[in-house]
Formats: sequence, structure tokens, C-alpha cells
Amino acid sequence: MPALLDTSVLIRGSEDPDEEVAISVVSLTELHFGVLVAADEEVRAVRLRRLGTIEESFDPLPFEAAAARECGRLYAAVAQRGGQPRRRAFDLAIAATANVHGVPLLTLNLDDFKVIDDLVDVRVP
Repeated sequence: MPALLDTSVLIRGSEDPDEEVAISVVSLTELHFGVLVAADEEVRAVRLRRLGTIEESFDPLPFEAAAARECGRLYAAVAQRGGQPRRRAFDLAIAATANVHGVPLLTLNLDDFKVIDDLVDVRVP
């Protein structure tokens, strides 16, 4: 696995099926939430189809003890640098997963990781 996809990449369908990538179980959490809070049935149906495709295409990496420790370190770094780690809870958990596996995080939202870009290898796909 040369890279971990952020949820932003999954939502926009920007992943390249020929590229060897992985996703975090945390992204599935975000995607399930998105389905459940959809504004209307049409949006919900589109999100649900996308989620189904993603779940069929990937075996997500778990969020385990090592990722929890790393996530705590990233939370602390964000707080020490004046950021609000709780607002970025999912992002930090996904970044921690990438760090634990020693792979870059591919995202379409570089600004979400700006405060810790020296601690996480964040790239645009």
C-alpha cells in the first residue's frame, strides 16, 4: 500500500482504481454519517451508492491502539499550535492511520492538515 486516501478523495471519486491505495475505517464512519444526514432522498441515494461501491472496493485499515496513540500525539500538536483538534477529529484519526502505516495521506483538502503538515506526509492525488 503506497498511500492512504482521505475521505475527500473518496467523496469526489478521485481515486484511481489502478493505483494501489487503502482507506481507513474512519473514512467509512464519515461516509456513513454523510448518508444518514443527507438533506433529501436523492442526495441520500447518491451517497449510499457511492458508499456501497467504496465498501465493495476496499478492505479498510482498522483504527487500533497504535493509531490511537498517534492520534493523541497529533491532537496534542494541533492544540499546542493553536488549532482546534476536536473540529478535525476524523481528519486526525485518518492522518494517524497513515503515519502508523508509514504511507502518505492523499487529500483534496490540504488546508485541513496545514497545522501538522510537518508531522504527516500529506499530498494531493
